Amino acid sequence: MLLKIHSQGIEQKQIKEICDCLNKGGVIIYPTDTVYAFACKLGNMKASERLAALKGKKFEKSDFSIVCHSISQSSEFVKPLPNNLFKFLKENTPGAFTFVFQASNKIPKILQTNKRTIGIRIPDNDIVLKIVEELDYPLITSSLPTQDLEVECYTNPEYFDDLYGNKVDMIIDNGMGSENTSTVIDLTSGEIEILREGLGILK
Repeated sequence: MLLKIHSQGIEQKQIKEICDCLNKGGVIIYPTDTVYAFACKLGNMKASERLAALKGKKFEKSDFSIVCHSISQSSEFVKPLPNNLFKFLKENTPGAFTFVFQASNKIPKILQTNKRTIGIRIPDNDIVLKIVEELDYPLITSSLPTQDLEVECYTNPEYFDDLYGNKVDMIIDNGMGSENTSTVIDLTSGEIEILREGLGILK
C-alpha cells in the first residue's frame, strides 16, 4: 500500500492508519531526515525478522537502531547518562544522527538477544516524530540498502513499490529523500566518538 503524505499537511488520520499497520505487525518504508528506511514496532519479533530479511540478514546478527520521539522516551532503553552527554544530546536532537549507547537491561529482553549496545535515532522529521508519538512506543529501523544501487532506488518513492511492494505492508511517500545517511556517534565510553560521517553536523 502506498500512502502519500505532505510535510506541510500531515493528517492525523494518516498517522493513525500507519500506527494501526505497525500495531498489527506491519513492516513499513518511511521517510526520515536522511534516507528512506524500513521500520516495524519495537518488540514485534516476527516483523523484526521480516525487516532483517529485507536487509539479507538474520535478526540476531543485525545492528538495527531504535527511533524515539524524545530523549525522555529513549532513556528507558539506555543506561543513565552523565550530565555532559545529556546536554550534548539536547543540543543535537532531533537531528540526522544515530547515537550508540550502552543498552539498558530491557533491550536484551525485548530483542531476545545478548545485545549490550543500542543505536538511538530522534530524526528531524515531523512525520516520523508524529508516528512514534501516536504509537507511544519506539520503532526498530534500518535504512534502505544503498550499496550497488542507483540513487533513485533509495531516494525516490516511485521506485519503492516495484522493489518492495510485495515485501512490506505500507510505503509512505513524502517525496524525494536524501542521498546521505546519518552521522553515527558512539557514546558508550562516556566520550564522543564519531564512527561515521553523515548528514548530521554537531552543534
